[in-house]
Amino acid sequence: MRYLSVSETAKKWGISERSVRNYCAQERVNGAFLTGKTWNIPENAEKPKRTNKSQKSPSTLLDILKEQKASKYPGGIYHKTQIELTYNSNHMEGSRLTHDQTRYIFETNTIGAENEVLNVDDVIETANHFRCVDMIIESAKAPLTEKFIKELHLTLKNGTSDSRKDWFAVGDYKKMPNEVGGIETALPEEVADKMKALLIEYSGIGVKTFEDLLDFHVKFERIHPFQDGNGRVGRLLLFKECLKYNIVPFIIEDNLKLFYYRGLKEWNHEKGYLIDTCLTAQDRYKAYLDYFRIAY
Repeated sequence: MRYLSVSETAKKWGISERSVRNYCAQERVNGAFLTGKTWNIPENAEKPKRTNKSQKSPSTLLDILKEQKASKYPGGIYHKTQIELTYNSNHMEGSRLTHDQTRYIFETNTIGAENEVLNVDDVIETANHFRCVDMIIESAKAPLTEKFIKELHLTLKNGTSDSRKDWFAVGDYKKMPNEVGGIETALPEEVADKMKALLIEYSGIGVKTFEDLLDFHVKFERIHPFQDGNGRVGRLLLFKECLKYNIVPFIIEDNLKLFYYRGLKEWNHEKGYLIDTCLTAQDRYKAYLDYFRIAY
């Protein structure tokens, strides 16, 4: 085997001698070795490829979700999150679509309904929810504002039968009083002031903790600012804020629904109910991250 000097290799590869020495010192040139202070480089050694420092591998879950969304990568954590978050959140609110039907809508933009009657609103809201998930991923780092929250509601409810009702405000605060679980919520004329106060209070907290996010979620659900869709919008905001503060997010699945509702109701008296439920849900999402080999 014939060996070349640093200067000979530099001329061959069209780079500086310093770069050749750096490649050798970094063990990026196969077969190169030192004799005293002189590098001996195999004649047939290939020039190492330059690393593009501007193209860093995604380092956080949010980075990975954004990358997979942009590349339309199938079968990854973005794909999994879209289907699980949409199916479970809609199912909690009465959607009759199955998990498979939800997945087919996301993957193929079609739905199989042989010998079955489907509710059109369920299909529309499922497709709309996929867009909402994209919105919270793209806007994860942005501060929470009334404008963004209303846009999320508009996206979720756009095109549904509710949007054709005079008394239903799509993308705006409710016009009629409503209850949730038999509990009174903010009156329509109170909502704007209460939402402004909630967002000011929340933005005044520095780096948010897991408990801070849950506290905001509870207060949002108690205001219940919209005529319908409050649960789904609230859980989307909760997922967004987890991504923003690099907290492992979570999805409330059907078998945790009753514990979740109890936690919302008892928050002022016993925070542990909701915290434990959400930590259980978080553990399940961590299992997804483990499967896809995503650090957290």
